[in-house]
Amino acid sequence: MRRTLRWLLSLVVLIGTLGAGTATAGAATAAGPAGNAAGSRAEADIKDRLLAIPGMSLVQEKPVDGYRFFVLNYTQPVDHRHPGKGTFQQRITVLHKSTARPTVFFTSGYNVNTEPARSEPTKLIDGNQVSMEYRFFTPSRPQPADWKKLDIQQAAADQHRIFTALKRIYTKNWIATGGSKGGMTATYYRRFYPHDMNGTVAYVAPNDVVNDEDSAYDRFFATVGTAACRKDLAAIEREALKRRGEMVDRFQKKADAEGWTFKLAGNADRAYEIMVTDLVFGFWQYQPADTACAQVPKPDATTDALWAWMDKVGGFDSYTDQGMEPYLPYYYQAGTQLGEPGYQYPNVADLLRYPGINNSRTFVPRDIPMSFDKKAMPDVDRWVRHHAQQMMFVNGQYDPWSSEHFEVGKGAKDSYVFTVPGGNHGSNIAKLKDADRTKATARLLKWAGVTPAAGEPAPAAPYNKKLDKQQQVQRMPLLRP
Repeated sequence: MRRTLRWLLSLVVLIGTLGAGTATAGAATAAGPAGNAAGSRAEADIKDRLLAIPGMSLVQEKPVDGYRFFVLNYTQPVDHRHPGKGTFQQRITVLHKSTARPTVFFTSGYNVNTEPARSEPTKLIDGNQVSMEYRFFTPSRPQPADWKKLDIQQAAADQHRIFTALKRIYTKNWIATGGSKGGMTATYYRRFYPHDMNGTVAYVAPNDVVNDEDSAYDRFFATVGTAACRKDLAAIEREALKRRGEMVDRFQKKADAEGWTFKLAGNADRAYEIMVTDLVFGFWQYQPADTACAQVPKPDATTDALWAWMDKVGGFDSYTDQGMEPYLPYYYQAGTQLGEPGYQYPNVADLLRYPGINNSRTFVPRDIPMSFDKKAMPDVDRWVRHHAQQMMFVNGQYDPWSSEHFEVGKGAKDSYVFTVPGGNHGSNIAKLKDADRTKATARLLKWAGVTPAAGEPAPAAPYNKKLDKQQQVQRMPLLRP
Protein backbone atom coordinates (compact mmCIF):
# COMPACT_ATOMS: atom_id res chain seq x y z
CA MET A 1 0.00 0.00 0.00
CA ARG A 2 1.74 3.14 -1.11
CA ARG A 3 0.60 6.38 0.40
CA THR A 4 0.60 9.94 -0.86
CA LEU A 5 3.09 12.29 0.74
CA ARG A 6 0.33 14.79 1.32
CA TRP A 7 -1.28 12.25 3.65
CA LEU A 8 2.08 11.52 5.20
CA LEU A 9 2.36 15.18 6.03
CA SER A 10 -1.06 15.14 7.65
CA LEU A 11 0.13 12.79 10.40
CA VAL A 12 3.84 13.51 10.46
CA VAL A 13 5.94 16.59 9.97
CA LEU A 14 8.20 14.82 7.53
CA ILE A 15 11.91 14.81 7.14
CA GLY A 16 13.94 17.99 6.97
CA THR A 17 16.38 18.57 4.18
CA LEU A 18 19.35 19.63 6.29
CA GLY A 19 22.58 17.91 5.38
CA ALA A 20 25.14 16.79 7.88
CA GLY A 21 27.27 19.81 7.13
CA THR A 22 24.65 22.39 8.19
CA ALA A 23 25.86 23.46 11.59
CA THR A 24 23.81 26.50 12.51
CA ALA A 25 22.96 26.63 16.19
CA GLY A 26 19.73 28.43 17.08
CA ALA A 27 19.20 30.12 20.41
CA ALA A 28 17.24 27.68 22.55
CA THR A 29 15.66 27.79 25.97
CA ALA A 30 17.30 25.46 28.45
CA ALA A 31 14.73 23.74 30.64
CA GLY A 32 15.89 23.58 34.24
CA PRO A 33 14.38 21.67 37.16
CA ALA A 34 11.41 23.27 38.94
CA GLY A 35 12.47 26.07 41.23
CA ASN A 36 15.74 26.64 39.41
CA ALA A 37 15.24 28.80 36.32
CA ALA A 38 18.83 28.47 35.17
CA GLY A 39 18.91 24.71 35.69
CA SER A 40 21.80 22.72 37.06
CA ARG A 41 25.26 22.88 35.55
CA ALA A 42 24.52 19.55 33.83
CA GLU A 43 21.40 21.02 32.25
CA ALA A 44 23.18 24.18 31.11
CA ASP A 45 25.91 22.11 29.47
CA ILE A 46 23.66 19.52 27.84
CA LYS A 47 24.91 20.30 24.35
CA ASP A 48 28.50 19.89 25.48
CA ARG A 49 27.63 16.61 27.16
CA LEU A 50 25.94 15.29 24.04
CA LEU A 51 28.81 16.32 21.79
CA ALA A 52 31.32 14.74 24.16
CA ILE A 53 29.95 11.34 23.19
CA PRO A 54 32.40 9.70 20.75
CA GLY A 55 30.95 9.75 17.24
CA MET A 56 28.30 12.40 18.00
CA SER A 57 28.24 15.63 15.96
CA LEU A 58 25.87 18.58 15.76
CA VAL A 59 23.82 19.28 12.67
CA GLN A 60 21.65 22.02 14.16
CA GLU A 61 20.09 23.26 17.37
CA LYS A 62 16.59 24.73 17.03
CA PRO A 63 14.77 26.91 19.53
CA VAL A 64 11.71 25.54 21.31
CA ASP A 65 10.06 26.84 24.48
CA GLY A 66 10.67 24.71 27.56
CA TYR A 67 13.15 22.37 25.87
CA ARG A 68 16.33 22.27 23.90
CA PHE A 69 16.21 20.51 20.55
CA PHE A 70 19.21 19.07 18.75
CA VAL A 71 19.57 17.48 15.33
CA LEU A 72 22.63 15.25 15.50
CA ASN A 73 24.63 12.71 13.55
CA TYR A 74 25.95 9.60 15.24
CA THR A 75 28.63 7.35 13.75
CA GLN A 76 27.37 3.77 13.42
CA PRO A 77 28.95 0.59 12.08
CA VAL A 78 27.48 -0.50 8.77
CA ASP A 79 27.64 -4.05 10.11
CA HIS A 80 27.38 -4.44 13.88
CA ARG A 81 28.58 -8.03 13.55
CA HIS A 82 31.81 -6.73 11.97
CA PRO A 83 32.17 -3.14 13.23
CA GLY A 84 35.54 -2.67 11.58
CA LYS A 85 34.05 -2.88 8.10
CA GLY A 86 32.93 0.70 7.61
CA THR A 87 30.67 3.28 9.23
CA PHE A 88 27.87 5.65 8.30
CA GLN A 89 26.29 8.74 9.82
CA GLN A 90 22.88 8.09 11.39
CA ARG A 91 20.66 11.08 12.03
CA ILE A 92 18.99 11.40 15.43
CA THR A 93 17.27 14.18 17.34
CA VAL A 94 17.13 14.95 21.05
CA LEU A 95 14.25 16.90 22.59
CA HIS A 96 15.79 17.70 25.95
CA LYS A 97 13.72 18.67 28.98
CA SER A 98 15.72 17.55 32.00
CA THR A 99 18.09 14.76 32.97
CA ALA A 100 15.84 14.34 36.00
CA ARG A 101 12.97 13.20 33.74
CA PRO A 102 12.44 9.83 31.98
CA THR A 103 13.20 9.51 28.28
CA VAL A 104 11.19 8.19 25.34
CA PHE A 105 13.04 6.51 22.49
CA PHE A 106 10.93 7.13 19.40
CA THR A 107 11.26 5.95 15.83
CA SER A 108 8.86 6.10 12.92
CA GLY A 109 10.77 3.30 11.21
CA TYR A 110 11.41 5.76 8.37
CA ASN A 111 13.05 9.19 8.27
CA VAL A 112 13.38 11.25 11.43
CA ASN A 113 11.44 14.48 11.85
CA THR A 114 13.94 17.33 12.15
CA GLU A 115 11.38 19.68 13.67
CA PRO A 116 10.67 19.46 17.41
CA ALA A 117 7.65 17.28 18.17
CA ARG A 118 6.43 15.09 21.03
CA SER A 119 5.09 11.57 20.72
CA GLU A 120 2.11 10.67 22.92
CA PRO A 121 4.21 8.84 25.56
CA THR A 122 6.60 11.81 25.76
CA LYS A 123 3.71 14.10 26.58
CA LEU A 124 2.08 11.67 29.03
CA ILE A 125 5.24 11.18 31.10
CA ASP A 126 6.50 14.76 30.58
CA GLY A 127 9.90 13.52 29.51
CA ASN A 128 12.76 13.85 27.06
CA GLN A 129 12.59 12.32 23.60
CA VAL A 130 15.32 10.74 21.51
CA SER A 131 14.28 10.02 17.90
CA MET A 132 16.21 7.85 15.45
CA GLU A 133 16.21 7.76 11.67
CA TYR A 134 16.02 4.16 10.46
CA ARG A 135 19.13 2.96 8.67
CA PHE A 136 19.18 3.23 4.85
CA PHE A 137 16.64 6.08 4.78
CA THR A 138 18.48 9.05 3.38
CA PRO A 139 20.64 10.67 4.55
CA SER A 140 21.27 7.80 7.01
CA ARG A 141 22.35 5.45 4.25
CA PRO A 142 25.80 3.85 4.04
CA GLN A 143 27.74 4.57 0.86
CA PRO A 144 28.02 2.34 -1.00
CA ALA A 145 24.78 0.74 0.13
CA ASP A 146 25.13 -2.95 0.92
CA TRP A 147 21.44 -3.83 1.20
CA LYS A 148 22.18 -7.09 2.98
CA LYS A 149 23.03 -4.93 6.00
CA LEU A 150 19.44 -3.69 6.18
CA ASP A 151 17.68 -6.04 8.56
CA ILE A 152 15.80 -5.83 11.85
CA GLN A 153 18.70 -7.02 13.98
CA GLN A 154 21.15 -4.46 12.55
CA ALA A 155 18.55 -1.70 13.13
CA ALA A 156 17.98 -2.89 16.70
CA ALA A 157 21.74 -2.72 17.24
CA ASP A 158 21.66 0.89 16.01
CA GLN A 159 19.13 1.70 18.73
CA HIS A 160 21.08 -0.20 21.37
CA ARG A 161 24.28 1.75 20.67
CA ILE A 162 22.40 5.08 20.79
CA PHE A 163 20.71 4.10 24.05
CA THR A 164 23.98 2.94 25.58
CA ALA A 165 25.66 6.23 24.68
CA LEU A 166 22.83 8.44 25.95
CA LYS A 167 21.94 6.45 29.08
CA ARG A 168 25.01 7.95 30.73
CA ILE A 169 23.30 11.34 30.46
CA TYR A 170 19.63 10.36 30.72
CA THR A 171 19.80 7.98 33.67
CA LYS A 172 16.09 7.75 34.50
CA ASN A 173 13.68 5.21 32.97
CA TRP A 174 13.37 4.77 29.21
CA ILE A 175 10.30 3.94 27.12
CA ALA A 176 10.49 2.72 23.50
CA THR A 177 7.68 3.78 21.18
CA GLY A 178 6.66 4.24 17.58
CA GLY A 179 3.65 3.97 15.34
CA SER A 180 3.09 1.62 12.43
CA LYS A 181 6.53 0.60 11.16
CA GLY A 182 7.85 2.50 14.17
CA GLY A 183 5.77 0.25 16.42
CA MET A 184 7.24 -2.76 14.67
CA THR A 185 10.72 -1.28 15.16
CA ALA A 186 10.14 -0.70 18.89
CA THR A 187 9.02 -4.32 19.21
CA TYR A 188 12.00 -5.76 17.34
CA TYR A 189 14.32 -3.66 19.47
CA ARG A 190 12.86 -5.20 22.64
CA ARG A 191 13.16 -8.67 21.17
CA PHE A 192 16.92 -8.34 20.59
CA TYR A 193 17.69 -6.08 23.57
CA PRO A 194 14.99 -6.95 26.11
CA HIS A 195 16.68 -5.23 29.06
CA ASP A 196 17.40 -1.79 27.55
CA MET A 197 13.94 -0.30 27.97
CA ASN A 198 11.64 -0.10 31.00
CA GLY A 199 8.58 -0.29 28.77
CA THR A 200 7.36 -0.26 25.17
CA VAL A 201 4.29 1.33 23.59
CA ALA A 202 3.79 0.07 20.03
CA TYR A 203 1.01 1.73 18.05
CA VAL A 204 -0.80 0.06 15.10
CA ALA A 205 2.08 -2.36 14.52
CA PRO A 206 1.42 -5.14 11.98
CA ASN A 207 2.68 -8.63 12.74
CA ASP A 208 2.90 -10.69 9.54
CA VAL A 209 4.04 -13.99 11.05
CA VAL A 210 3.58 -16.09 7.89
CA ASN A 211 3.92 -13.94 4.79
CA ASP A 212 2.08 -16.34 2.50
CA GLU A 213 -0.96 -16.63 4.81
CA ASP A 214 -2.92 -13.39 4.60
CA SER A 215 -6.53 -14.55 4.87
CA ALA A 216 -6.96 -12.26 7.89
CA TYR A 217 -6.99 -9.32 5.50
CA ASP A 218 -9.69 -10.91 3.36
CA ARG A 219 -11.82 -11.49 6.45
CA PHE A 220 -11.26 -7.90 7.50
CA PHE A 221 -12.40 -6.44 4.17
CA ALA A 222 -15.43 -8.73 4.11
CA THR A 223 -16.70 -7.46 7.45
CA VAL A 224 -15.30 -3.99 8.16
CA GLY A 225 -17.73 -1.10 8.50
CA THR A 226 -21.22 -1.35 7.05
CA ALA A 227 -22.37 -3.51 4.16
CA ALA A 228 -23.48 -0.37 2.31
CA CYS A 229 -20.03 1.23 2.60
CA ARG A 230 -18.28 -1.95 1.45
CA LYS A 231 -20.65 -2.19 -1.52
CA ASP A 232 -20.01 1.43 -2.54
CA LEU A 233 -16.24 0.94 -2.36
CA ALA A 234 -16.39 -2.22 -4.46
CA ALA A 235 -18.50 -0.45 -7.08
CA ILE A 236 -16.26 2.59 -7.38
CA GLU A 237 -13.13 0.42 -7.70
CA ARG A 238 -14.74 -1.36 -10.65
CA GLU A 239 -15.74 1.95 -12.17
CA ALA A 240 -12.19 3.25 -11.81
CA LEU A 241 -10.90 0.30 -13.87
CA LYS A 242 -13.68 0.60 -16.43
CA ARG A 243 -12.57 4.18 -17.02
CA ARG A 244 -8.88 3.34 -17.05
CA GLY A 245 -8.43 4.68 -20.60
CA GLU A 246 -9.33 8.27 -19.80
CA MET A 247 -7.92 8.08 -16.26
CA VAL A 248 -4.54 6.74 -17.36
CA ASP A 249 -4.39 9.38 -20.08
CA ARG A 250 -4.99 12.05 -17.46
CA PHE A 251 -2.42 10.41 -15.14
CA GLN A 252 0.22 10.46 -17.88
CA LYS A 253 -0.47 14.10 -18.73
CA LYS A 254 -0.25 15.01 -15.05
CA ALA A 255 3.03 13.10 -14.80
CA ASP A 256 4.45 14.90 -17.84
CA ALA A 257 3.52 18.25 -16.33
CA GLU A 258 4.97 17.42 -12.90
CA GLY A 259 8.07 15.56 -14.08
CA TRP A 260 6.89 12.23 -12.64
CA THR A 261 8.23 8.97 -14.06
CA PHE A 262 7.18 5.29 -13.92
CA LYS A 263 10.38 3.24 -14.18
CA LEU A 264 9.55 1.13 -11.13
CA ALA A 265 5.91 0.39 -11.92
CA GLY A 266 6.67 0.14 -15.64
CA ASN A 267 4.25 2.70 -17.07
CA ALA A 268 1.27 4.83 -16.09
CA ASP A 269 -1.22 2.04 -16.84
CA ARG A 270 0.51 -0.39 -14.49
CA ALA A 271 0.87 2.29 -11.79
CA TYR A 272 -2.82 3.11 -12.14
CA GLU A 273 -3.87 -0.51 -11.66
CA ILE A 274 -1.76 -0.76 -8.51
CA MET A 275 -3.40 2.37 -7.20
CA VAL A 276 -6.92 1.05 -7.81
CA THR A 277 -6.19 -2.21 -6.01
CA ASP A 278 -4.90 -0.16 -3.06
CA LEU A 279 -7.99 2.05 -2.73
CA VAL A 280 -9.98 -0.08 -0.30
CA PHE A 281 -6.91 -0.56 1.93
CA GLY A 282 -6.10 3.13 1.93
CA PHE A 283 -9.71 4.09 2.58
CA TRP A 284 -10.02 2.06 5.78
CA GLN A 285 -6.45 2.81 6.82
CA TYR A 286 -6.84 6.57 6.99
CA GLN A 287 -10.35 7.85 6.24
CA PRO A 288 -12.67 8.57 9.18
CA ALA A 289 -15.31 5.88 8.67
CA ASP A 290 -18.08 7.88 10.35
CA THR A 291 -17.99 10.53 7.61
CA ALA A 292 -15.96 9.13 4.70
CA CYS A 293 -18.42 6.42 3.62
CA ALA A 294 -20.93 9.08 2.59
CA GLN A 295 -18.26 10.68 0.39
CA VAL A 296 -17.49 7.60 -1.72
CA PRO A 297 -18.46 8.55 -5.32
CA LYS A 298 -21.23 6.69 -7.11
CA PRO A 299 -20.40 4.88 -10.38
CA ASP A 300 -22.05 7.69 -12.37
CA ALA A 301 -19.75 10.34 -10.84
CA THR A 302 -17.94 12.68 -13.19
CA THR A 303 -14.37 11.87 -14.12
CA ASP A 304 -13.26 14.98 -12.23
CA ALA A 305 -15.02 13.77 -9.08
CA LEU A 306 -13.56 10.27 -9.44
CA TRP A 307 -10.06 11.66 -9.95
CA ALA A 308 -10.36 13.97 -6.91
CA TRP A 309 -11.55 11.16 -4.63
CA MET A 310 -8.86 8.75 -5.79
CA ASP A 311 -6.22 11.41 -5.31
CA LYS A 312 -7.47 12.05 -1.77
CA VAL A 313 -7.56 8.38 -0.79
CA GLY A 314 -4.56 7.07 -2.72
CA GLY A 315 -2.57 10.00 -4.06
CA PHE A 316 -1.55 9.68 -7.70
CA ASP A 317 1.95 10.97 -6.95
CA SER A 318 2.49 8.04 -4.55
CA TYR A 319 2.54 5.62 -7.50
CA THR A 320 5.33 7.38 -9.37
CA ASP A 321 9.06 6.84 -8.98
CA GLN A 322 9.21 10.10 -7.06
CA GLY A 323 6.60 8.84 -4.58
CA MET A 324 8.06 5.36 -4.19
CA GLU A 325 11.81 5.89 -4.14
CA PRO A 326 11.96 7.55 -0.67
CA TYR A 327 10.47 4.33 0.73
CA LEU A 328 12.85 1.93 -0.99
CA PRO A 329 14.28 0.70 2.36
CA TYR A 330 10.77 -0.22 3.53
CA TYR A 331 9.95 -2.11 0.34
CA TYR A 332 13.23 -3.97 0.59
CA GLN A 333 12.48 -5.00 4.17
CA ALA A 334 8.91 -6.00 3.31
CA GLY A 335 10.29 -8.31 0.65
CA THR A 336 13.08 -9.77 2.78
CA GLN A 337 11.79 -9.99 6.38
CA LEU A 338 8.70 -8.00 7.35
CA GLY A 339 6.22 -9.50 4.92
CA GLU A 340 3.33 -7.64 3.29
CA PRO A 341 -0.43 -8.02 2.77
CA GLY A 342 -1.53 -10.32 -0.03
CA TYR A 343 -5.26 -9.66 0.09
CA GLN A 344 -7.56 -10.58 -2.80
CA TYR A 345 -9.51 -8.31 -5.18
CA PRO A 346 -12.57 -10.43 -6.08
CA ASN A 347 -14.66 -7.45 -7.16
CA VAL A 348 -12.17 -6.36 -9.84
CA ALA A 349 -10.31 -9.58 -10.69
CA ASP A 350 -11.83 -9.78 -14.17
CA LEU A 351 -10.67 -6.22 -14.97
CA LEU A 352 -7.02 -6.60 -13.99
CA ARG A 353 -4.32 -6.61 -16.66
CA TYR A 354 -1.35 -7.19 -14.36
CA PRO A 355 -2.38 -9.54 -11.53
CA GLY A 356 0.39 -10.02 -9.00
CA ILE A 357 2.08 -6.68 -9.67
CA ASN A 358 1.11 -5.17 -6.32
CA ASN A 359 4.03 -6.34 -4.17
CA SER A 360 7.37 -5.11 -2.90
CA ARG A 361 9.43 -6.72 -5.69
CA THR A 362 7.83 -4.25 -8.11
CA PHE A 363 9.12 -1.29 -6.12
CA VAL A 364 12.70 -2.38 -5.55
CA PRO A 365 15.06 -2.00 -8.51
CA ARG A 366 15.97 -5.37 -10.01
CA ASP A 367 19.69 -4.81 -9.44
CA ILE A 368 19.02 -5.11 -5.68
CA PRO A 369 18.62 -8.85 -4.89
CA MET A 370 15.88 -9.89 -2.48
CA SER A 371 15.54 -13.19 -0.66
CA PHE A 372 12.83 -13.68 1.97
CA ASP A 373 13.79 -14.78 5.50
CA LYS A 374 10.86 -16.91 6.70
CA LYS A 375 12.26 -17.24 10.23
CA ALA A 376 12.47 -13.56 11.23
CA MET A 377 8.82 -12.76 11.99
CA PRO A 378 7.91 -16.11 13.63
CA ASP A 379 10.90 -15.59 15.94
CA VAL A 380 9.67 -12.14 17.00
CA ASP A 381 6.09 -13.37 17.38
CA ARG A 382 7.14 -16.25 19.66
CA TRP A 383 9.22 -13.92 21.79
CA VAL A 384 6.38 -11.41 22.22
CA ARG A 385 3.84 -14.11 23.08
CA HIS A 386 6.03 -15.88 25.61
CA HIS A 387 8.61 -13.38 26.89
CA ALA A 388 7.28 -9.84 26.50
CA GLN A 389 7.51 -7.73 29.64
CA GLN A 390 6.07 -4.27 30.16
CA MET A 391 4.85 -3.88 26.60
CA MET A 392 1.57 -2.59 25.20
CA PHE A 393 0.14 -2.69 21.70
CA VAL A 394 -2.52 -0.19 20.62
CA ASN A 395 -4.52 -1.13 17.50
CA GLY A 396 -7.45 0.30 15.54
CA GLN A 397 -10.64 -1.65 14.92
CA TYR A 398 -10.98 -0.29 11.36
CA ASP A 399 -7.26 -0.32 10.55
CA PRO A 400 -6.45 -3.00 7.94
CA TRP A 401 -2.95 -3.36 9.41
CA SER A 402 -4.52 -4.52 12.68
CA SER A 403 -5.85 -7.61 10.86
CA GLU A 404 -2.54 -9.23 11.76
CA HIS A 405 -1.40 -7.77 15.06
CA PHE A 406 0.77 -8.76 18.00
CA GLU A 407 -0.72 -10.91 20.75
CA VAL A 408 0.61 -11.61 24.24
CA GLY A 409 0.37 -15.09 25.74
CA LYS A 410 0.64 -16.64 29.19
CA GLY A 411 4.40 -16.25 29.26
CA ALA A 412 4.19 -12.46 28.82
CA LYS A 413 4.24 -10.31 31.94
CA ASP A 414 2.65 -6.92 32.52
CA SER A 415 1.87 -6.67 28.78
CA TYR A 416 -1.36 -5.68 27.03
CA VAL A 417 -3.18 -5.41 23.72
CA PHE A 418 -5.71 -2.57 23.35
CA THR A 419 -8.06 -1.75 20.48
CA VAL A 420 -9.57 1.66 19.69
CA PRO A 421 -13.27 1.17 18.75
CA GLY A 422 -13.72 2.39 15.18
CA GLY A 423 -10.09 3.47 15.15
CA ASN A 424 -7.93 3.63 12.04
CA HIS A 425 -4.15 3.84 11.53
CA GLY A 426 -4.02 6.97 13.69
CA SER A 427 -5.17 5.13 16.83
CA ASN A 428 -3.52 6.01 20.13
CA ILE A 429 -4.02 5.83 23.89
CA ALA A 430 -6.11 9.00 23.99
CA LYS A 431 -8.71 7.39 21.70
CA LEU A 432 -9.18 4.22 23.76
CA LYS A 433 -12.41 3.71 25.68
CA ASP A 434 -12.23 5.15 29.18
CA ALA A 435 -11.29 2.02 31.14
CA ASP A 436 -8.59 1.01 28.66
CA ARG A 437 -7.22 4.54 28.46
CA THR A 438 -6.96 4.74 32.25
CA LYS A 439 -5.24 1.37 32.46
CA ALA A 440 -2.83 2.05 29.58
CA THR A 441 -1.86 5.45 30.98
CA ALA A 442 -1.31 4.03 34.47
CA ARG A 443 0.97 1.26 33.16
CA LEU A 444 2.98 3.72 31.06
CA LEU A 445 3.50 6.02 34.06
CA LYS A 446 4.53 3.04 36.18
CA TRP A 447 7.05 1.86 33.61
CA ALA A 448 8.44 5.37 33.26
CA GLY A 449 8.90 5.64 37.02
CA VAL A 450 6.63 8.67 37.40
CA THR A 451 3.51 7.21 39.02
CA PRO A 452 1.84 10.10 40.90
CA ALA A 453 1.18 9.77 44.60
CA ALA A 454 -2.40 9.37 45.78
CA GLY A 455 -4.35 12.55 45.14
CA GLU A 456 -1.68 14.04 42.89
CA PRO A 457 -2.23 14.73 39.17
CA ALA A 458 -0.45 12.75 36.47
CA PRO A 459 2.70 14.45 35.16
CA ALA A 460 1.40 14.97 31.59
CA ALA A 461 2.90 18.01 29.90
CA PRO A 462 0.43 20.78 28.93
CA TYR A 463 -0.72 20.81 25.31
CA ASN A 464 1.66 22.61 23.00
CA LYS A 465 0.37 23.50 19.54
CA LYS A 466 3.83 23.29 17.97
CA LEU A 467 4.93 20.06 19.63
CA ASP A 468 1.71 18.04 19.83
CA LYS A 469 0.35 17.77 16.31
CA GLN A 470 -0.79 14.22 15.56
CA GLN A 471 2.60 12.98 14.48
CA GLN A 472 3.45 9.83 16.36
CA VAL A 473 2.37 7.62 13.48
CA GLN A 474 4.19 8.07 10.21
CA ARG A 475 2.02 6.67 7.44
CA MET A 476 3.32 3.56 5.85
CA PRO A 477 3.23 3.87 2.09
CA LEU A 478 0.27 1.84 0.93
CA LEU A 479 1.73 -1.63 1.06
CA ARG A 480 3.74 -0.10 3.86
CA PRO A 481 2.32 0.23 7.37
